[in-house]
Amino acid sequence: MRRLPIYFLIDVSESMVGDPINQVQDGISTIIQELKSDPNSLETVWISIIVFAGQAKTLVPLQDIISFYPPRFPIGSGTSLSKGLGHLMHDLRKNLVKTTATQKGDWKPIVFLFTDGVPTDDTTKAIEEWNNNWRKTANLVAVSIGDGTDNRILGQLTDHVLQLENTDASGYREFFKWVTDSIKTSSESVEKNKAGFELANFTDDLSTIDIEKIDPYAHPVDDNFVVLSGLCQNTKKPYLMKYKKIIRQSSFAGIELGTKSYRLNGAFQLDDSYIELSDQSSRQYTVNTEELIGAPTCPCCGNQYAFAVCKCGQIHCIGDEEISTCPSCGNKGRYGSGGGGFDVNRTQG
Repeated sequence: MRRLPIYFLIDVSESMVGDPINQVQDGISTIIQELKSDPNSLETVWISIIVFAGQAKTLVPLQDIISFYPPRFPIGSGTSLSKGLGHLMHDLRKNLVKTTATQKGDWKPIVFLFTDGVPTDDTTKAIEEWNNNWRKTANLVAVSIGDGTDNRILGQLTDHVLQLENTDASGYREFFKWVTDSIKTSSESVEKNKAGFELANFTDDLSTIDIEKIDPYAHPVDDNFVVLSGLCQNTKKPYLMKYKKIIRQSSFAGIELGTKSYRLNGAFQLDDSYIELSDQSSRQYTVNTEELIGAPTCPCCGNQYAFAVCKCGQIHCIGDEEISTCPSCGNKGRYGSGGGGFDVNRTQG
């Protein structure tokens, strides 16, 4: 039986932590449940999931729908699109069955690329390799989640660049229903010996991006969120603190002004896969603490304050102990609060 390979290449950088990655995880589960009830998909569709942050890895190797079990998605530091593409191309070369004189190979694979940010590495060589070797032999659909994605880069990979504008729970549900319907129609197409790549009708929250109208000099930066990484003093486990942008209105001399700041969105415990998927060599970015509103308790051990900054520059948690120990450098000292803001490192994702 000829296979229709479906690859999901998913950005799991820090900005996806919390609700976005949970929505993606739930969405993938829904896709599989729906496809298992579709006779055409059961006959032809095979699915693989590749994730990328600062590094890339195969989360689920290419397999039939019946064998597929939805994975738990990790989070990593950075957005290395080149490593994600490189890993995808390696898997395509390794797994695709080619047509020979004695057998028919796989149908043309379909790749769904989901990303919500800007690459933190040089994508030139990876994009060049994709266009030279795979653009004509695979169908790539790039989906920009929110408004912080570098669509100029996505437009260099494919003519199918879409934007998911509504990123609340209902928007994600409709989006993953669209993905499911697109896979079903493509599966039905190959069963009828047609093209094998037919996207479903777009939802209200999903729109195409006109590649010709993208500003070639625009380099968008996603400032909708600020994400800080910390290390638990007691468990030595990493965690993330996510802040969401708000605009506070004020007036001065009769002029209405908007001041940007970031309100705490949540704190999230991570596992060791965060280190595995992180690029430690990438540059650091900073944010001033005066722009941040709120500080959480530690999501790993429950310490009262998860936002203590050591003189080494690393964030960790503290409790009611008199002397605290930085889990990053081992420095011991007393912590207190002071007036005025200072710069702290923010993550790349």
